[in-house]
Amino acid sequence: MPVTEGLVVSLTRMKRILEIDEENLTVLVEPGVVTGELQEEVGKHGLLYPPDPASLAFSTLGGNVAENAGGPRAVKYGVTGQYVRGLEVVLPDGRIIRTGNKCVKSVSGYDLTHLFVGSEGTLGIITKILLRLVPAPEAVQTMLLGFADMEAAARAITAMIRRRLVPSTIEFLDRHSIDAIRDALPFTIVDDVRALLLVEVDGDAAQVRRDAEAIGKLLQDSVRLQMSATDAAERQAIWQARRALSPAIARLAPHKINEDIAVPVARIPAVLERFESISRQAGLPIVCFGHAGDGNIHVNVMLDKNDPRQAAAGKQAVREIFAAAIELGGTLSGEHGIGNTKSAYFSLEWDADTIAAMRLIKRAFDPHNILNPGKIFPPVS
Repeated sequence: MPVTEGLVVSLTRMKRILEIDEENLTVLVEPGVVTGELQEEVGKHGLLYPPDPASLAFSTLGGNVAENAGGPRAVKYGVTGQYVRGLEVVLPDGRIIRTGNKCVKSVSGYDLTHLFVGSEGTLGIITKILLRLVPAPEAVQTMLLGFADMEAAARAITAMIRRRLVPSTIEFLDRHSIDAIRDALPFTIVDDVRALLLVEVDGDAAQVRRDAEAIGKLLQDSVRLQMSATDAAERQAIWQARRALSPAIARLAPHKINEDIAVPVARIPAVLERFESISRQAGLPIVCFGHAGDGNIHVNVMLDKNDPRQAAAGKQAVREIFAAAIELGGTLSGEHGIGNTKSAYFSLEWDADTIAAMRLIKRAFDPHNILNPGKIFPPVS
């Protein structure tokens, strides 16, 4: 989305999967390939591309790389950047460079590949992407665990990780989120459940059974609801409800301000408590859900932007949300990036010298500031 006058370059028609290399476990794609379509295609070869943002049905791999997108499986498999082996990039002056290769290890020169990952289109236009794949797991088990509150849910996450029970997915939903999708779930959620964890384990069939049983036994005294998907249809229904959550909360208010902070996993209860306080002070609902396994929380301030009081309260709430995340050792964004809406808050996280170093990189690649001008960095006064 341009901040000032300019041209928008769409790469959505560059949507070819150019090569699936089963021997080297890589795939070469153009940036317009839809994430879910790549997963489906490599799945036919018994392979898995793990990053799975909620938007996988329509988000493109070029966008995923530009934002370093994550997703529910990030707790076990990591985010997009960990799967990018190489890129073809058109620089602002028209030169074409190629970075990286199929090698598992390569330290030849600067790591230009990962300089472009997460750069939000400010350094170059990505035209080819070489991605790493992994063998698809033999089995997957999906569980829904309900708790009295988010603090109990957070303790459960810590307990699993301490016992070296690392699920592929740990998603959490707060009480507002539960109410929004209650009718869409294939299970009945009792009223005293105020926090949900959607936990998934994968691997070989025997290991999955052992891990699922171990998680159930470990948490049996703290859960108020414990259910497992009995077949692929139930699993799909659970995930459809989770992926539909963001639009589902629209029933709470006409508009929302959607942010995605991240904090260390152990700080999730503390930051959610702060958000509850901010919600009370603002007089606005704040709905939280996200990737509990890696501390990435999607924070939604629900409001009517046409109401001047609510609009002002929402703006103040966002600043306080960012300040709370930074104070607790977190970051302004786990996967959505900075863009222009968060640029005003950038200095909350980074000091002046660090921002100046980032600006030097931007100027080195794009001295005339023609690529995504106005994004990431706060305006220079």
